[in-house]
Amino acid sequence: MVVFWNARIKGKLKIDKEITSSNPIAVGDVVDASIESDFENTLIIHQIHKRKNYLVRSSPHNKNQKNIVASNLDQSILIATLKDPKTSLGFIDRFLVSCEVYHLKAILVFNKKDILVEDEIAYFHYIENIYTQIGYDVYFISAEKNEGIEQFEELLKNKVSLLTGHSGVGKSTLINKIIPDKNLVTQSVSEWSGKGMHTTTSAEMFDVVNLNGQIIDTPGIKELGIVDVSRVELSGYFPEMKSILTHCKFNNCLHINEPSCAIKEAVQKGIVSEERYVSYIKILETIQEKWKVKIYFILYRLVGITFIDYLIIIFV
Repeated sequence: MVVFWNARIKGKLKIDKEITSSNPIAVGDVVDASIESDFENTLIIHQIHKRKNYLVRSSPHNKNQKNIVASNLDQSILIATLKDPKTSLGFIDRFLVSCEVYHLKAILVFNKKDILVEDEIAYFHYIENIYTQIGYDVYFISAEKNEGIEQFEELLKNKVSLLTGHSGVGKSTLINKIIPDKNLVTQSVSEWSGKGMHTTTSAEMFDVVNLNGQIIDTPGIKELGIVDVSRVELSGYFPEMKSILTHCKFNNCLHINEPSCAIKEAVQKGIVSEERYVSYIKILETIQEKWKVKIYFILYRLVGITFIDYLIIIFV
């Protein structure tokens, strides 16, 4: 019989000085705890062991804070769909960059194969080719029709796997196929918005006993903010760009309008896909250099400089 315990953290625990997160403990953490009450099944957590890895995104409540999605993972699997709801290539690339930053194996699983028509299936194979050519594993399944489920189960054997994606992509349906007794609540996509509606409210780990593995199911993610990456570093987390960065004329090349840029030349030659390059530019635009923000606040406190005046100083 499985017994569930409620646990609380004793005081303030500093897990990793390099991480300033909105959640001090994450699903997947290994902890030391003692029994607080046998009667109420409560524990006190005294220590959190060093994480072998973790996946972080910007906090959905405060973009200046980080949120640890999960820790101690073997792989991170993005469940995506081409429609009902549509997972954009931009979201996929943000997911892949996050995994590259934290040295996590990333896998793409496209669900709802059964609802696609011929030209949409052709588009999937076009996308599949983009990602397989740069080293990512891509799968095409239908949880509803049991297509590709055996392949998916093979991925989970002897692994701790994070499952993530937008609401409505079929994560709960997929987990119900693999662990039938969980009977997770599923919900259809909103006909009005074409977007998924949340069925998972917090990250939760499930044992997959027959596969000797664990699944961490996360709430549907609308946005995936990149953290801990500077503008100059970003291209290094695109595998197809990383191998040719040294051929750029300038070490700090951002691959926008600099002369003798190897990345732009690679895009023109088809070595780097246009879709991935567009994603790179869009992510680049969202990254704020921390030193610039700090300088602004220092100047604001010292001389009362306005943000508009600061932008003029930086860019003019």
